[in-house]
Amino acid sequence: MDSREALVALNLIEGIGPVRVRQLLEHFGEPAAVLRASREQLLRVRGIGEDTAAAISNWEKTVDLAAELKRIAEFGCRVVTQADPEYPALLREIYDPPIVLYVKGDLSAEKDRNSVAIVGSRQTTHYGVEVARKLAFQLAYVGVTVVSGGARGIDTAAHQGALTAKGRTVCVLGTGLNVVFPPENRELFERIAANGAVLTQFPFNRNGDKQSFAIRNRIIAGMTLGTVVVEADLHSGALITANFATEYGRQVFAVPGRIDSPRSKGCHDLIKKGAKLCEGAEDILSEFEYLFPASNRPPSAAETGVLPALELSPNEQKVLDAVRGDEETSIDEVIRHSGLPASAVSVALLSLEMKRLVRQLPGKLFVRNR
Repeated sequence: MDSREALVALNLIEGIGPVRVRQLLEHFGEPAAVLRASREQLLRVRGIGEDTAAAISNWEKTVDLAAELKRIAEFGCRVVTQADPEYPALLREIYDPPIVLYVKGDLSAEKDRNSVAIVGSRQTTHYGVEVARKLAFQLAYVGVTVVSGGARGIDTAAHQGALTAKGRTVCVLGTGLNVVFPPENRELFERIAANGAVLTQFPFNRNGDKQSFAIRNRIIAGMTLGTVVVEADLHSGALITANFATEYGRQVFAVPGRIDSPRSKGCHDLIKKGAKLCEGAEDILSEFEYLFPASNRPPSAAETGVLPALELSPNEQKVLDAVRGDEETSIDEVIRHSGLPASAVSVALLSLEMKRLVRQLPGKLFVRNR
């Protein structure tokens, strides 16, 4: 049995969470040694009581490791551990990172380090769905990985928005990979796996419950730079994600809604408690300007050396050409001169701002950076 298989086995034992596994590994050195340990040896480990020691020492009577490994192979997924470079770096930093992650699709250490969570209520308004799609589209368009939980409502809209932008999105499940919940999202999960990853810490056949979805929320908050709550009432699980983000020292954003809408009460409460009010993707990206290095702007007169060439999409190039030199150009003029629809111009301008090629002035006026 290798270390990966031993970690899968430990993850299958009831009541053995990440914190206890870390304590066991600190004592025994490697996962297989934990499974070989006797009850007496296990009881010498700090924090390990009679029930836990009995569960580990008798693990072969309760865990069918061979069957789980077969399910992993047949499903076409793989197990990622903290020793793997693709394990989300930000997730390693939390107090209780998952022992293993079951992953379908591809995690990318380089791309997913720039990730933002978009979460919210399952019971949504049209406004909430449209805002979630728009924010996810804009973030994914400029290269940010959008992370959410695959649930009905805001989560689904966030994944859809990122996919529409042909960007990366990661779905964190509160079930085993083979349990499709909600069932209508089966095709969506396949699309996400093809353009990012679907992952979970739970073994196969694990159904979701209140506890597992809260555990899922901790992963969403833990693997991202910040969490955006789009729509949530005062009892929404999205607030659990926001609380985890705060605990981990990550940024929390909240989208305001109607003052008489119960589905916006949670967001308004977050804003009162210090969350950043979010009216658009620029409010999120302004907190993470280091994602877009200064080398993306043209050199000033005081700078020397060769800066890397920028890659612009056809729409970005048309919009940049429509912003006239040093003159202030209104967004209406940009739309007219570029010949593009207003929605495409807004997205392209946001991307050009992030690439330091244009900047926005008050009154929706734009000028080129020099």
